[in-house]
Amino acid sequence: MSESLYIRPVAFAESPQAEHGEAVRLGGSMVWASRFAVIRRKDSVVVSRELTGVGDMADVLSRLPDPLAVEGEAQWAALRQVHAPIQCGGRTIRLDQPQVMGVLNVTPDSFSDGGQFMDDPQVAADHAAMMLEAGAAIIDVGGESTRPGAAAVWEGDELKRVIPAIERLAAMGAAVSTDTRRPAVMEAALAAGAHLVNDVSALRHDPRSIELVARAGVPVVLMHAPGEGDDLHTNGTYRDVVLDVFDWLRERRDAVVAAGVAREKIVLDPGLGFGKSLADNLALLNAMPLFHALGQPLLIGASRKRMIGALSNEAPAHQRLGGSLLLAGKAMDAGAHLLRVHDVPETVQAVHVWRGMRDAALTDFSQLPD
Repeated sequence: MSESLYIRPVAFAESPQAEHGEAVRLGGSMVWASRFAVIRRKDSVVVSRELTGVGDMADVLSRLPDPLAVEGEAQWAALRQVHAPIQCGGRTIRLDQPQVMGVLNVTPDSFSDGGQFMDDPQVAADHAAMMLEAGAAIIDVGGESTRPGAAAVWEGDELKRVIPAIERLAAMGAAVSTDTRRPAVMEAALAAGAHLVNDVSALRHDPRSIELVARAGVPVVLMHAPGEGDDLHTNGTYRDVVLDVFDWLRERRDAVVAAGVAREKIVLDPGLGFGKSLADNLALLNAMPLFHALGQPLLIGASRKRMIGALSNEAPAHQRLGGSLLLAGKAMDAGAHLLRVHDVPETVQAVHVWRGMRDAALTDFSQLPD
């Protein structure tokens, strides 16, 4: 029988001094956790859940059988890991505070912007410039819709859509991400000036992708999606969506590292909305701090997602700003490093206010003992 271990943060502090130092900084973020659930799962069934604080974690882990104890030590170290900045050409994206990734879809059937940036490269460039001026750290350029039911795009069409946009962004000096699952598009995008690969298939769509990313030495986002081939939304059946997605991301990360991609180049994304029900998405958002135990920076893409409409009288995508901002706040409270969003100015403002509150808590020394 196979057994797995998970260390899930369950209680948080505004600052370490609020817990007299008995709190750890999650993933080098501005979020502090003070209590944890040490969960054991055997054959996909949770068999134990022990609550512990920072001071008692070593004792809890020492009582585990050897294979689980080793995994526990690795996860405990990963939860406290400080991640190096992401280097995008001449730009350095620090991960000690939330960073905004602005979405630029150059597709005719995007669920969020209806193709308004596809036909006129200048309109797309102007929108990208606005996002950069508003404070986006990275612009994520995509030429294929991955919404449920979207038709697959021919590689040549995808190239025609994204390369002009990437070239213009590179000329602006922007940090650019290419949102694609095709190695030919990845290669052309990197040659045109992109710095990061964001693959919704986690480099599974084409086996050549891993070799290309490894050779290029660029950062890559690996996103969870249960489906394969052209439909990533199929096979979304889970015993426990949080732990199943955690296991999937760990296995995929390890496979990509074994294939030659440097571990420090990998960012993980739980894939909200991809093959997941409303209940699944809510469970993942509530459990997001657990994913720091994988030891990689975390990207969250909740902006304008279908789940917001489901919780707000079926509001259409362009009327989901309130829900998008709330979910961005939830992601920040979980220590997410990158927020992939459509509404950049509003989200950057939310990040600034959130950061101000965190700074105030960290410098509130009235919480120190006498």
